[in-house]
Amino acid sequence: MADDNISIYDEIEIEDMTFDEDMQIYHYPCPCGDKFQIALADLRDDEDIAVCPSCSLMIRVIFDKVGYRITRQPREAGKLSRLTGEQDDLPKDPEDDPEPALEEASAQIPVAA
Repeated sequence: MADDNISIYDEIEIEDMTFDEDMQIYHYPCPCGDKFQIALADLRDDEDIAVCPSCSLMIRVIFDKVGYRITRQPREAGKLSRLTGEQDDLPKDPEDDPEPALEEASAQIPVAA
């Protein structure tokens, strides 16, 4: 978590914040008229301080990493991860896996003529 010696304006539940899917950032209105913001990646890294880019105020974001899924960013495995935050466990097509090709290439030994 973040340093406890900094001055925090307020503590806000993540459910009260607005999530921007395109930017992967949570927003919350700041008294100065701008918005506090914290990136999804920061939350995943256990950061919990959202800052306002226009003033010096900061808020602590209250969230339960286990109880609240902070895995909204899609993974390359497919749309299931985007909708549920989980990977599917279906078998993958072997043609899509580059490792067997590497194993076959290393198994070929050149023969002197």
